[in-house]
Amino acid sequence: MQLLKDRILRDGKSFNGGILKVDSFINHQMDPLLMKSIAVEFMRRFSGQSFNKIITIEASGIAPAIMLGYLLELPVVFVKKAVPKTMDDMISAQVYSFTKDRTYDICVSKEFLGRDDRVLFIDDFLANGNAALGVHDLVTRAGAVLIGMGFIIEKSFQQGAERLAGLESVQVESLARIKELKEGEVVFED
Repeated sequence: MQLLKDRILRDGKSFNGGILKVDSFINHQMDPLLMKSIAVEFMRRFSGQSFNKIITIEASGIAPAIMLGYLLELPVVFVKKAVPKTMDDMISAQVYSFTKDRTYDICVSKEFLGRDDRVLFIDDFLANGNAALGVHDLVTRAGAVLIGMGFIIEKSFQQGAERLAGLESVQVESLARIKELKEGEVVFED
């Protein structure tokens, strides 16, 4: 997706250690026109799949998931990163965050995810795949079927895509695949 790559090169900030800041247009301040283009591309890539819900994990996946849900007129469920006091009938799992360097609980209400659901997971980054595998675990434990995973940016120099390749019957798509991140430099996969 050339529009996304151009925006990463123009406005993203790359740092040693595999860090890419895209907070000026994806995960702090958001560009709604870019989010719409991202959602349209996800629609194209998953057009052969049948799903009735979109799922994401708070917080950075919410914007692209909502835009996709709006375009497809489907509900969007977001997995919470903390167990709220008001949620009593839920499924939970633990996920390690590379960015925050800690393990946290994720959860979803059984009211919004169940056996009749075929879901598409949307998120901002695929790095080591921990959040995606945690969501896969929640979806499976709910009796739902995960048919696909869509990521805005993949850090292909980390193990995420390789770890997700083992998930049978799950289509995985990344809109921009990054081969290398150095101080001030982003190198995309061909």
